[in-house]
Amino acid sequence: MKKINARGLDCPEPVVLTKKALKDNEEVITIVDNKAAANNVKKLAKKLGAEAEINEIENDYEINIKNNENKHKNEQKDSTAKVYFFKSDKLGKGADELGDVLIKGFLHTLLETDPLPEKLIFINSGVKIVTENEDAIESLQELEDKGVNILACGTCLDYYGIEDQLAVGEISNMYEIVESLNSFKVVTV
Repeated sequence: MKKINARGLDCPEPVVLTKKALKDNEEVITIVDNKAAANNVKKLAKKLGAEAEINEIENDYEINIKNNENKHKNEQKDSTAKVYFFKSDKLGKGADELGDVLIKGFLHTLLETDPLPEKLIFINSGVKIVTENEDAIESLQELEDKGVNILACGTCLDYYGIEDQLAVGEISNMYEIVESLNSFKVVTV
């Protein structure tokens, strides 16, 4: 069993350390000091086919991870699948009002594409789209209902103080975002 002290480490370091430890250990305990990091480590474990349980102990979180026999199972990815990467809450540069109209139109039109993208990733002010932009949220919900994975950067949501306002999708971390960008064709919006 490997024990990792990841208290005070910024995203994605707890996830990276845990993944490395899981390569050589059947059981790993990662200790973090915040709920977001605990959830990120648990999400990694699930993705790798391991069992994970979070225990809150005083001001820390212990994530107990046990590898299953099918650990590190690699899924075959569609080489044509796309990820759309939103780094702003506006589309294009120029007038903010126009940028709002364009982002709404873009997401609505994306519903009509075939094939649909694999994922939509929102970072920096782009996270405001999945929290504050009611017109865009409707289209995003339809995309999610059709199987599109919607990820919002947890560090970004926290920075803007809107983590509790996430209306669609799930909170992600830099490790998962970089892994997605490395695994699919990326379209930056």
